[in-house]
Amino acid sequence: MRKGMEFGDLGDMETALRFEGVSLAPISTGEGSLVSGGLTVLATATADDISGGRVQGVVVPGGLADEAGLVQVKALVSLAKAHGLPVLAFADGVAVAAEIFGLAAEAPGAAFRDGKVALLNDRAELTAVVAAI
Repeated sequence: MRKGMEFGDLGDMETALRFEGVSLAPISTGEGSLVSGGLTVLATATADDISGGRVQGVVVPGGLADEAGLVQVKALVSLAKAHGLPVLAFADGVAVAAEIFGLAAEAPGAAFRDGKVALLNDRAELTAVVAAI
């Protein structure tokens, strides 16, 4: 999560994921706390939580603003892929995850896992993907 998160045409996916029963643990790609909507959000997960098996997947919102953050996001997606975790990507985060997984994906959202991609064009498709995780 980061300032300027973007979920594109699907709207507020953070709330939708929580509604689907997904608990979110923010990972900061910057140095400090995250400020979103005037609220300070402390990062509660790290890359070690991915490799240590303490998270069940990675969510990549769009809105990547700078090259340094993009490099860090790509590293986290690569780590998730190496550990067989699902990656849910939204907006321009879809292209980032597709590049790492070596798959083609053009949709407002996409779920990547085990060399496969499921496109997320609406809430029903999100519900199906989350149920399978």
